[in-house]
Amino acid sequence: MAFPVDLRRCQILGLAGTASLALGGETAGALPVRELLAPASAQRALGLVGVYFGVVLLIAAWLLLGRLVRGSEPPTPRSLLLVLGVWAAPLLLAPPLFSRDVYSYLAQGAMVDAHMDVYAHGPAQLGGPLADEVAPVWQNTAAPYGPAFLAVASALSGLTRGELPAGLFGMRLVALLGVALMAAALPRLARHSGADPAAALWLGALNPLVLLHLVAGAHNDAIMLGLLGVGLAAALGRWPVLGAVLVTLAALVKAPAALGLLAVVAVQARAGRHPLRAVLTTTAAAAATTVVATAVAGTGYGWIRALDTPVSPHNWALTSLLGRATGALLDHLGSDLAPLAVPAWHLLGLAVTAAAVLFIWLRLRLRPVYALGLSLLTVAVFGPAIRPWYVLWGLFLIAAAAPNTSVRHRVAALAGVLALAVLPSGGPADTGQLVLAVSGGVLGVVVLWQAHQAAQAPALGRTA
Repeated sequence: MAFPVDLRRCQILGLAGTASLALGGETAGALPVRELLAPASAQRALGLVGVYFGVVLLIAAWLLLGRLVRGSEPPTPRSLLLVLGVWAAPLLLAPPLFSRDVYSYLAQGAMVDAHMDVYAHGPAQLGGPLADEVAPVWQNTAAPYGPAFLAVASALSGLTRGELPAGLFGMRLVALLGVALMAAALPRLARHSGADPAAALWLGALNPLVLLHLVAGAHNDAIMLGLLGVGLAAALGRWPVLGAVLVTLAALVKAPAALGLLAVVAVQARAGRHPLRAVLTTTAAAAATTVVATAVAGTGYGWIRALDTPVSPHNWALTSLLGRATGALLDHLGSDLAPLAVPAWHLLGLAVTAAAVLFIWLRLRLRPVYALGLSLLTVAVFGPAIRPWYVLWGLFLIAAAAPNTSVRHRVAALAGVLALAVLPSGGPADTGQLVLAVSGGVLGVVVLWQAHQAAQAPALGRTA
């Protein structure tokens, strides 16, 4: 007999999951340096168990909600937005989770506010308590973000006067704004693509990666995707210049969104505008937006050379893994080519990405939103760096424009697996932490199974 599912149960189960995440994060999250507990402390261990217990509950709630969305009486988009708000609420005041990137954002904003060149120097140049919060690997790394985001980070630095709690809360509000824009754009993009708006919201806005990394992690990918989504919606709604401006602003947060300009051109061509005119109009709007945003931010054009900012040497991107394995083999064989292995694989990955994106657009140019989603997913998978939330670049748009349920099932499975891939502290895992994380996940599965059994018992009794 199936587990009884209704919207209220899904809402409560997901709320229990994010509440457990928030509570566990108080001791096991990406806390400020002065609040970090010893790795072997009982409080941190309990927090880690609690976080993974919460992750499992959240994934279960999301999957059950998916059953409702596919059912005979699916919830309305408005009801799903309410569920999203309820699930996100406990994370609003939680400490950063699954990454320390938000501290880098704050330090870079303070550098811009102090008229320091963030494209020439890392946070170590800033010095002081705020810079100390940045992960060591990024202390001397230039900012890889565009002037639109750095203008926001600088404004936030001025408003909060460098106070860490206020800065963290401000960055989370920026991320929540991005998620709100994503949720607003998804139904519109789905209707234009002939897809179900409720299914698009379920996969594109309510999936665990959004809550864990865009909300709890406060990543700037949220505002990038939000601007990209509303920009595409504007272009599809016969506002191509506004669409180009918004998509360009998204690219001036993080560069991959620039691929969205291809979709803006394709939308205009599909609507009957001459392709050359569409290209010229979009290019002019993008160039003007870039000039104005860079002038307002006051960062100069150093962000262009910062696009090749080095990645972490231990990054687990596919090309990085293959590069390190090849380098180790060459080193074992005594070859002098070992140091070139990782750069060579990264270059090959870029070539594969370019070829794949070209193929996608040649095949799917009449479905620009879907083509863009597949392109951004390709960039994330074959790029030199990957994090679980990078998958959202493509997943967000695939959710709105996937041609069938099978595609949605595949990307949903990917999201569910990646939701379990990172520790709440954002640091590397050791054996003890993995055991605790698995214990928390197993505890979540046991509790769900017991709830399932308890729900079945009354129904079985009535049948008997």
